[in-house]
Amino acid sequence: MPTFAFTRNPTPFGFFDTETAFQTEADGVVTFVRRKLGDDILSVELTKKQMWSCLEEATLEYGRIINEVDAKSQISNVLGMPTGSGDTMTVNGGGVFPRQSLEYLLRMAEPYAMEAGVGGVYDTVSGSIALVKNQQDYNIYTTLKDTAGNLVVDDARNSPKTKLKIHEVYHFSPQAAYRFFDTTSAINYLNNEFSFASFTPETVFYVLPVFEDVLRAGQMDISNRVRRSNYSYKIVGQNIRIFPAPTQDNPKYLWMEVGFAPDPLNPSIVDKTIYGVSGLSNIPYGRISYATINSTGRQWIRQFTSALCEELLGQVRSKFSSVPIPSGDLTLNGTDLISRGREDQGRLRDQLIEVLESLTYSKILEAQAADADNIQTALKKIPMPLGKTIIIA
Repeated sequence: MPTFAFTRNPTPFGFFDTETAFQTEADGVVTFVRRKLGDDILSVELTKKQMWSCLEEATLEYGRIINEVDAKSQISNVLGMPTGSGDTMTVNGGGVFPRQSLEYLLRMAEPYAMEAGVGGVYDTVSGSIALVKNQQDYNIYTTLKDTAGNLVVDDARNSPKTKLKIHEVYHFSPQAAYRFFDTTSAINYLNNEFSFASFTPETVFYVLPVFEDVLRAGQMDISNRVRRSNYSYKIVGQNIRIFPAPTQDNPKYLWMEVGFAPDPLNPSIVDKTIYGVSGLSNIPYGRISYATINSTGRQWIRQFTSALCEELLGQVRSKFSSVPIPSGDLTLNGTDLISRGREDQGRLRDQLIEVLESLTYSKILEAQAADADNIQTALKKIPMPLGKTIIIA
């Protein structure tokens, strides 16, 4: 009888036909399946190619489950990396142990940084409104222009055109900063605790922490915005009203910093990772080579192959509900075989998924934390011999 290696097109797709380990397994699985289905008592109406097809399907199903569960552990570390598709990929994400990173967390935090004005991946645009004497109300969309005289709302980066998001309005009376940072700024702060006499009696030096300068800078900004209430503005819809009304004929400019609605697919910073892995559908997971599957996996594949063959045999026998014989009719068990085969397949899938999910990286961390707690509990109960042993809890 021809063996797997000497059979032309033994499997439908030929994914594993050239692997020596798969060829050896294929010849053995024929005997395994036939004896499992009672071939010595009743003939099994399956060809070798049918059983080899079931073996190929079982191997592919095993790899699919392995990769899907493995993605639960690695998805946050592979998002944005080059994508892949198909079955002939050379990159097998399911066979590597990746380094952990915080890229996913940092990417999720970028919108908050943008709103706070301390980062992000979207640019802001500055523009100015030419103020007119005695005019307080201005339409931002028709008067805010960039340095070239073009309307900011028509900027090429605002495509498709969306509403403007105002980040900052620079409208306050200037105030000299030296009042907050001169030599007398230490008065009423920490001069009592940190004063040092100099060589001359009329001079005293003070040691102040840097954060006081930072706080005083914030004090100056708040003073400009709150206390000097005569310089303020009010934004309603597309219009901005400034206080007080302009009083000069020569043009003054009100500067504003605005942004556009962020386009998640076109950030301002060139970022090719947006074309990378976005989910399970394009993670670069290829087929798992049969030679790399250990004995536990191969036994699962044998059992799943048997379940597939059992279902297939049931479909074959279901074509004839009974076969006439000289003394009566022979009833075939096609329906029972289909039912048992599908039940076995579901049971095997559930068992494999349950085991794999208990071994994801997050579950391993939980188990290690539980082990550490149990060890500490056990150590606390160890008696100290002669009072000479110290157990640190």
